[in-house]
This record gives sequence, structure tokens and C-alpha cells, in this order.
Amino acid sequence: MVAPPDNDVLRAHALHYATSGTPVLAGVSLGVREGEVIAVTGPRGSGKTTLLECLSGRLVPDSGQVWFRSSPVHPLGAAARERLRRESFGWIGTEPRLVPELTGWENAALPLLLRGTAPRAARTAALGWLERLDAGDCARGRPASLTQAQRQRVAVARALTAQPSVLFADDPTARLHSADSASVLRILTTAARSHEITVVLATHDPGVAAHADRRFALLDGRPADAPADRDSGAGDGPSGGNDDTEGRTTCSLSV
Repeated sequence: MVAPPDNDVLRAHALHYATSGTPVLAGVSLGVREGEVIAVTGPRGSGKTTLLECLSGRLVPDSGQVWFRSSPVHPLGAAARERLRRESFGWIGTEPRLVPELTGWENAALPLLLRGTAPRAARTAALGWLERLDAGDCARGRPASLTQAQRQRVAVARALTAQPSVLFADDPTARLHSADSASVLRILTTAARSHEITVVLATHDPGVAAHADRRFALLDGRPADAPADRDSGAGDGPSGGNDDTEGRTTCSLSV
């Protein structure tokens, strides 16, 4: 198969993925340009989370291919894909999934520490991002002492601290009130653009999608403008069609 254009940091071609015989993605192709913020939209159960997990190497599709900077992702072994996610990708989920024993700054610094960055440099970077996200007062607190919005800001700081090439944000404000949601999204997209981080944002909320440069709509596991197959059953995620859990893996210290 021919490699994708050089100006696409990510390229997916004809992705198919099914769970328990039920199609979740059915022939999805997508190109993501360097430095853009793209919103993957669609109703719950449309395959958004599964698409992000295939693009990031968390899931291996049944067929099709994903390239990152013109190099195929899924022929890599599990350890190599884990390293790719640790070094080049960031992930923000609906739930912050912070390490409860660590303070806010330690959670934010974790990706750098896993890369082998010196603790002092990792701490400085983490504290800097917490301040940018108006979460400096969360630096010393452990997750149990923080509000949901504060924990999510720490999770955003954790994703941005390592300055990934691509940041995957899976409905990152779904559990937040509207004011907190708007603030987190504004800071996230502004920081990503200022640091030339590509963002792939999954959401079913048009207000959230409005923060993106471009939208890519899914419906029943297909691009929204593709012909539908009424008998395919596509779009039912691995957890019965709820996009909050479809294709979700357990918590990991890397994305």
C-alpha cells in the first residue's frame, strides 16, 4: 500500500473493527494535517472512541492501516506501539484516571519521568503547565482532595507536559459543567495551537466541536456521508453502543 501524503501527520485507510461479531468501524479513512485541531463527531455509539484508539495504536483494526508521519503503526509489535504512544502521543479521556498516590504535579510530570527526564526538569515542566491551566493550586494535592474539574485540568496538564506530536482527546469535558468545560477546552486548544500539537477530539457535542478547525462526522461506524448498511449493526461499541466505554482499555501509565 502506498504511504500517505507527507503533510498528513496521521492517515487512516479503510479501517474496519468489530467486537463480538458486531461492526464498530466499517471502512473509515481519514487524514489529519500537522498542527490542526480536528473534531470527530457523531452520536453516542457511532465509533468515535474506537477510531481514536485505532489511530493511536491502542487498538489494532481487523483490517486497514494507520500511518504516523508516513510510517505504518499497526505492523509494530505491542512494545513498539507502547513506546510510540509514550514518546509521540498524548491521551485525555472522559475520566482523568490519575494515579491516586501521586500529587497533582507528580501526575502531570509522569509522562516525562517515564521517558527518563530528570525529576527537577519534569517537575518544572509540570508546574508550568498546571499554572497555564489555572491549576497551580492543585500541584500539591492528591486526586482525592481535588474536584472533578481540577482533576481533569491535571489530566490535561499531564497530556501537554510531554508536548506530544498528536494529542487524542476522547470527550474530555463530558463530566464537567458548562463553564468548566468551556474553560478547559479553550485552554487545551489554545495551548495545542501555540505549541503546534495536533489534536484529535472526539465529541457528540456541537459546542465542543466548535473549538476545532475541522469536523469529521461518523454515523454507525462510517463517515456520515458514506452509504449506510442497514444490516451491518455498525456503531454498537464493545460495551453495547455507549461511546463512553466503547473500545476502552484499562488505565495505563502511557497513553
